[in-house]
Amino acid sequence: MRKYLLTILCMMASTLVAQVWQHVDPRIGSVGVGRTFPGPCMPFGMVKPGPDCGVLPNAGWAQMPEPVLGFSQTHVSGTGGGQKYGNVLIQPYLPAATIVEQASAQPGQPWRMIPQRRVSEDIALGYYSTTFDSDIRTEITTAERCSFYRIHYPSAGNLFVDVTHFLGKDSVPNLRERQQFVGGNLQVVSDHEVTGHTTIRGGWNNGDAYTVFFCLQTDEPFLVCCDSVTTLQHASLRFHDTLVNLKIGISYVSVDQARHNIPAHDFDTQLSLLRNTWEQQLSKVQIAGTPEQCRMFYTALYHTMLMPVDKTGEAPFSLPFREGQGVGSYYDDYYAIWDTYRTSSPLLTLLCPDRQTAIVNSLLNIYAREGYMPDARSGDCNGRTQGGSNAEVVIADAFAKQLGGIDYQLALEAMLKDATVDPGADHEKHGRGGLTEYNRLGYIPYGIDRAGNRTMEYAFCDWCIAQVARGLGQKTLAREYLKKSRSWRNLWRKDYEWDGMRGFILPKDAQGRWLDSVPWGHSKVFRPTIPYTPVTKVAPWYLPWWSTFFYEATSEEYSLSVPHDVPGLIRACGGKKQFRQRLDLFFEKGYYNVQNEPSFLTPCLYHWIGRPDLSTQRIHQIVRDNYTDRPDGLPGNDDSGAMSSWLAFHMMGLYPNAGTDYYLLNLPLLPEYTFRLPNGRRLHVTTSGTGDMFKAAYLNGKRLRGARITHQQLMEGGELVFKTSPDLPKGEEGLAGSGLSKNDLSVAAFSSSVTNNNTHAGRSSSPLGRSGEVLFTLNRQFRTWPISYAWDGDTLSFICKQTTYRIPRTEVEHATGFCWLSPQTDGTIHHNARGTFCFISRDALQSLLSTGSFLYDGIIWRRISKEQRLLPDGTPVSCLRVRADIDATEMLIALPSPYVATVSQPNSLLSLPFVLEMQGNPLGIDWILTLNPSTSK
Repeated sequence: MRKYLLTILCMMASTLVAQVWQHVDPRIGSVGVGRTFPGPCMPFGMVKPGPDCGVLPNAGWAQMPEPVLGFSQTHVSGTGGGQKYGNVLIQPYLPAATIVEQASAQPGQPWRMIPQRRVSEDIALGYYSTTFDSDIRTEITTAERCSFYRIHYPSAGNLFVDVTHFLGKDSVPNLRERQQFVGGNLQVVSDHEVTGHTTIRGGWNNGDAYTVFFCLQTDEPFLVCCDSVTTLQHASLRFHDTLVNLKIGISYVSVDQARHNIPAHDFDTQLSLLRNTWEQQLSKVQIAGTPEQCRMFYTALYHTMLMPVDKTGEAPFSLPFREGQGVGSYYDDYYAIWDTYRTSSPLLTLLCPDRQTAIVNSLLNIYAREGYMPDARSGDCNGRTQGGSNAEVVIADAFAKQLGGIDYQLALEAMLKDATVDPGADHEKHGRGGLTEYNRLGYIPYGIDRAGNRTMEYAFCDWCIAQVARGLGQKTLAREYLKKSRSWRNLWRKDYEWDGMRGFILPKDAQGRWLDSVPWGHSKVFRPTIPYTPVTKVAPWYLPWWSTFFYEATSEEYSLSVPHDVPGLIRACGGKKQFRQRLDLFFEKGYYNVQNEPSFLTPCLYHWIGRPDLSTQRIHQIVRDNYTDRPDGLPGNDDSGAMSSWLAFHMMGLYPNAGTDYYLLNLPLLPEYTFRLPNGRRLHVTTSGTGDMFKAAYLNGKRLRGARITHQQLMEGGELVFKTSPDLPKGEEGLAGSGLSKNDLSVAAFSSSVTNNNTHAGRSSSPLGRSGEVLFTLNRQFRTWPISYAWDGDTLSFICKQTTYRIPRTEVEHATGFCWLSPQTDGTIHHNARGTFCFISRDALQSLLSTGSFLYDGIIWRRISKEQRLLPDGTPVSCLRVRADIDATEMLIALPSPYVATVSQPNSLLSLPFVLEMQGNPLGIDWILTLNPSTSK
């Protein structure tokens, strides 16, 4: 008894001391591809203040030693694509600091910058601080709509205020996905207050202009410096005290509203309130685990609650009145629902259903005002749709889980608007692009942007419509959309075989013909047709990646992405045995893509053939190989918490099939946890048994059939026990049956061609002979990427960025064109690549030397001059400059000496006829190639 009481007292003391918010590490995912926002933020907070380290990082922040241009008040988290926000910049500085002016897209309005270097920084939940090399220390925390700063100057200092600043600046006006300054001004109201606004347009969603109003208040008086910095759009304030507290209220409505959004309390009080608010949200799940597991899990929950942002009362327009809504719910920065519907929305339904209700009602309010629900939205403007009209899935998920406070009749109306009214020219903004063709043909033909994604997603969205219609008693409508939900089968090419697998989603034209080769690009000069296979990832660089057949996925991935009709997919693959083989090959050959959402459900598909133990093994290995508690611990863009919520669910042993009322069960990565449910009940989850094979799950002593649990069962609470076994089910063969040890199930062991976020997938085991870098100019955007190359038998392994081009020797010697497949960051491997990369073939060079011309990509190139160039080590290289007859594009080709002797010598620097320069290419692809003189070790 004494021991029991002592244990209870120890637990109580631990609870009082160790709050779970302390496990959150905002640095996780901030480095590399995760792009999470590491600065302070309230749950769903409208304001996210933090440093802008240049104008290119999507979240503003970048690692040291990147200089800090200042601290802006609005950011996004985990996003890819173009930048958004970065509004209302402040920068503390000392009077002697250098002011930099840089040309802008607007004549007579240069960008003024006062870059500072960091010597240290501290990042924790709700708190960011940094010290500059000038000894200025800046601390930041935040409320929902107001930033708090505490600035320590070593002596009397200045504060630069800039309303012209934003992320994604470019000297070229009106670039796609780049923001553009429209206008703004500021006013010094008193010696304690500055107000103003900034209006910006564009950015990732190519949105209309949005306006950010602000009110800056200080606790110390300031003087306005009369120097070159102070204008109607910039101000330099001087303080005599060395400690300055300031608050910046933000509003999308007015300056008065921004002033109203400033809390009365001080910095430390706000920091305490912020952390208590997060504690209330995060402590709903109490876990047992290692310190690393705690950091990963609670940070994952934290990331899921950063976006969308709550702008209720901050809409710069009137929302339609709806009975019982009061002030209409309004959320912005859906970034994007195509990313978040699978895991983020279902996790919010579990953690904070009232918040999810408000988010769904916001979608309906946007529909009532603008005619369509968004698939993505930012800066108070819909756009850009990605896969489908995926708000339908969010609504169906809420309906299936009986989320209250939602007008489902209005929701069904909004869903049907998406499914019946083609948005026409606004297809990138909202609605279903290609809807006319989809409804007429039952699929979207090749040539319409993202035809593959859209067909698959529209079929799923139609299934979601059918579920809501049936639940509302509209049986005829439900049958109609259930039939349409099978449209994915119209692009299923059942007899197509690839790499041991049979049946794929592949392109078809409007006449119903399968396309083995597809035209790529819209050039008037160069019209290639390139074979389309299940692993064709992207189009050539001159065709926007937004316009490909599959966006952010391949046919290999999307052919297994039929969440509403997995039994139909199994039949299409030939039955359970063939489907098991298909899944095994998919993972073993490295086709699983951890970096993007279309593959989120795929590891769980073993459930449908009665093998949740295999799902568990795949999931655990994916997590071990790709997720950590380090700053680079996320394997892809977090996409408003999508990657993080996927992890959180699997750590708990649950996985939602969005739009349904059930969760698939897998062996949790956490040894034990307790979930405080929204209805006040508790769900205690444990694992018992020996071994690491998932055997069964029991809820309150009753076995759960099919390794799944419904939402209503979960809400009952009680004891959920996962049973393990050291052995596989009798008569079955697990992953170890393919020759893999069940204790060594690393994805890297599956195949040399697997994608891993820490290594170049499938890289040859032999040392790479040479390296260098290539500076590409891609449609006026500059990219410098590393290259390396070496021979591996009769295959040249050429790596650019993180993409490997496996080029057969026959192509190196006899190719008649370039390989135009663009480099990616995900470890893509192009086996048996056709064409050369940054060099021309032996035959082409011999033709040039003997006749003065050669044919490449169907274009005649003629010699115009001979030149000398120096390599980085000073070695002179003879080059030939050639020009294309058809469009005057020029190439500078380095001459190997002698070519025949060196082509098979990997340690010869110029073993290939490299194109050192490509200039004037009307396709928008120029480059300058630099080769390093030393051999890689």
